[in-house]
Amino acid sequence: MCGRYSVIPKAKRKSHASKFLESYQQEANYNAAPSQKLPVVTNDHPNEVQFFSWGLQPFWAKDAKAVKRSINARAETLIEKPSFRTLLKSKRCLVPADGFYEWQASTHGKVPYRVLLKNEELFSFAGLWDEWVDRSSGEVLHTYTIITTSANEVVKPIHDRMPVILSPEAEELWLDEHETQENLLSLLKPFKAEDMKTYQVSPLVNSPLNNVPEVINSL
Repeated sequence: MCGRYSVIPKAKRKSHASKFLESYQQEANYNAAPSQKLPVVTNDHPNEVQFFSWGLQPFWAKDAKAVKRSINARAETLIEKPSFRTLLKSKRCLVPADGFYEWQASTHGKVPYRVLLKNEELFSFAGLWDEWVDRSSGEVLHTYTIITTSANEVVKPIHDRMPVILSPEAEELWLDEHETQENLLSLLKPFKAEDMKTYQVSPLVNSPLNNVPEVINSL
């Protein structure tokens, strides 16, 4: 799964989503966590950044607490679940990031690691989004989930799952309104291991209250 990530604006940015970050997000987020409002680029607004809450709230839920919000959606079962299958057709998004965290089980407890590209550039996770309306107040809540797949050879020693990272070319396809379901599903695969790296980080990352540069420091 993917339960924490970082999104730090920087000069190097080939990704579609990251090109728009500079105008919308001035501060770095070293420890992005579920329920926070975080930047996304959706298929219906492909040239701007919006801020949605991480954790998918399906449109059909009767109230905000009726269902557990999904922070992740498994690529292998997207079309088996009606709610995800519908969103795959109509509500896709890019989730900009420059790294994510996973915890490796050990005899001394869970050890946090940061996973990122070797070139340390910004990239995008593949995501799905939805819009939920509070029937009593009319309040509109926009939320998203990050799609996960099996881990590549870099991530596998730490965890058996990883978020789907899209290449700049795949980002364009993911937002394309005319792509077929078959083509979209073909994008949901582990990112190339040879282009990624990982390192151990401080237990500071264990608490989302710690949104400081020290979170990403190598131990």
